[in-house]
Amino acid sequence: MHFNPYGGAAAELAAALVNADPDSTADDLLTLLRDHGYKPLGHLDEHQARELTAWAARLSPVFDHTPEQVDLVNDLLAEAAAKPYISTHDDRPPHLHFAPEHAPTPHRVRAFTAAGLAHAVCADPARLGRCARPGCHTVYVDTSRNGRRRFCTTRCANRVHVADHRTRTA
Repeated sequence: MHFNPYGGAAAELAAALVNADPDSTADDLLTLLRDHGYKPLGHLDEHQARELTAWAARLSPVFDHTPEQVDLVNDLLAEAAAKPYISTHDDRPPHLHFAPEHAPTPHRVRAFTAAGLAHAVCADPARLGRCARPGCHTVYVDTSRNGRRRFCTTRCANRVHVADHRTRTA
């Protein structure tokens, strides 16, 4: 059995929403949801797309290691969470849902991402992070074995290390 104790797909989707362009269209966001295996996908109109981008802005501070992290997640849960239940839609194995399958997509995504971040914060809040490269604001969920990730990609890490090397040898 594969079990990701850091919020799994829901926390990863939360990070992807935070990293998405705030001006994403409904089609852009549906593609993002599809790419992350979110089901049932449902429909998004432009008003609902704005709801999701506003939600993403609310998710963003959770990835900063602040003393308010738990309070932020609790606020998200209070706003978004519904009564959890087990679902088996789309021939998938039993899994938890935090909002009714027939609810509008933004409502379901809010509940899913809030629950994922709650799982991540409870398991190990240090696994949520923001890239340490100055000027990069990308967030991530650290699923590495040792939990010491500091950068969103190796590209950002390399830029910082090259800059540090040039500073030392100058």
